[in-house]
Amino acid sequence: MKYIFGPISSRRFGMSLGIDLSPDEKCCNFDCIYCELDKADKKDTITNPPKVEDVVNDVKKGIEKFEFDVLTITANGEPTLYPYLDELIDELKKLNKKLLILSNSSTINNPKIQTSLKKLDIVKLSLDSVNPKTFKKIDRPLNDIKIENIIKGLKEFSKIYDGDLIIEILVVKGINDKIEEFQALNKVLSEINPTRVDISTIDRPPAYDVLPVEYEILFELSKEIQNQHIFIASRKNLTNKKESFTKEELLTTLKKRPFSEEDIKNILDDNSQKLFLELLENDMLKEKIIANTKFFATRILM
Repeated sequence: MKYIFGPISSRRFGMSLGIDLSPDEKCCNFDCIYCELDKADKKDTITNPPKVEDVVNDVKKGIEKFEFDVLTITANGEPTLYPYLDELIDELKKLNKKLLILSNSSTINNPKIQTSLKKLDIVKLSLDSVNPKTFKKIDRPLNDIKIENIIKGLKEFSKIYDGDLIIEILVVKGINDKIEEFQALNKVLSEINPTRVDISTIDRPPAYDVLPVEYEILFELSKEIQNQHIFIASRKNLTNKKESFTKEELLTTLKKRPFSEEDIKNILDDNSQKLFLELLENDMLKEKIIANTKFFATRILM
């Protein structure tokens, strides 16, 4: 089975069976400094793209063999460069599995790509910075790719898409880890209005000599993103200092910024977790599952 991998466990999406549309070599129009793949020349096409029939046959074998929550369309690079993406999505939908794509957002301004992606259950798109200089520094795109066009495409897509739209911000130390970066992101995100915002940092050895930021930094930066469901993706727990809330402070916080189950565990101290459970038991909070991640907020928000 050349075109599938996993299933792998994802705290954001559950058990995922991956579909790799570029298994032979890296084919990407970005050269992100944090990429876990080896360095390679940037491309705007996938070399030797597999046939739709071959990909679907592998997926059917995977369905027979494995149990999983979501089929994840990805690539050894950027999956939306796959020339038969629309046809593939149509065939995969016949398998009655939840479909997710992981994209760098580079093609989201293309109406054809928007039409294809709107058929999916979950679309995760990257937006590491809305500042043109920072965008070029961190994502290193082909010269004709502009962040202004990506932002325009994200806004357009969010208006026509009915599924779960996830925006991911990956933070690199010393590059996009400034408050001003997140204040600018907040403005754009308020206009996109995604279903969820994932904030993460480098988790595996990167292609270039760059460093992750601490969980505490991700949490502080996340405070600049207002009125969004935020998931802070990290394998590390917030162990140095957990936050202490009164009942009123916790209600106010959850009104402005819903917490995921991971947040509850990593951010709240023992007493605050007890207060959280009391609020939940007294029906003052409401649960909402977004792309297989459970969030909690006060009822007036959700």
